[in-house]
Amino acid sequence: MNVIETAIEGVVILEPHLFEDTRGYFFESFSQRDFEEKVGRVNFVQDNESKSFYGVLRGLHYQLAPYEQAKLVRVVKGCVWDVNVDLRKDSPTFGKHVAVELSEKNKRQLFIPKGFAHGFAVLSEEVIFQYKCDNYYTPGQEGGIRFDDPELGIDWRIPQKDILCSEKDKQLKSFRESFVF
Repeated sequence: MNVIETAIEGVVILEPHLFEDTRGYFFESFSQRDFEEKVGRVNFVQDNESKSFYGVLRGLHYQLAPYEQAKLVRVVKGCVWDVNVDLRKDSPTFGKHVAVELSEKNKRQLFIPKGFAHGFAVLSEEVIFQYKCDNYYTPGQEGGIRFDDPELGIDWRIPQKDILCSEKDKQLKSFRESFVF
């Protein structure tokens, strides 16, 4: 796998080595050995999958300390615009975000270390999204930031009128009102 740095330290794009022929393709979607060698030691304990449709926006979500989660995310079917906001108070990129297109075509994965709010917008008709987490989901310990907070200035790459989010996500606080301050 190739590792591509992003504008925020710790958030990296992983590109698998793809083997294609007339039968289709094959790639190794995860190797603990290679991941540790190229990215770092992370013990993933939970895998999640979601199915969504065009315009669905999930996020921006995080888990409160000490339940934070590092994630390795990828798209199996379709395409998303994946956004991650740095919530690490001592980071030089605190409050900044990085966004990456993940799709079944590019087969990219994104590693997001602990200390980030994560979300994605579905750009295709349908998407199947998978992610590995290094900590278990803990009900009652989740937090979130409004996707449309003007301070963050995130371009979700879909028209505002097409955005579909949960009632819970519509009630999230702004970045300044979130726990990090």
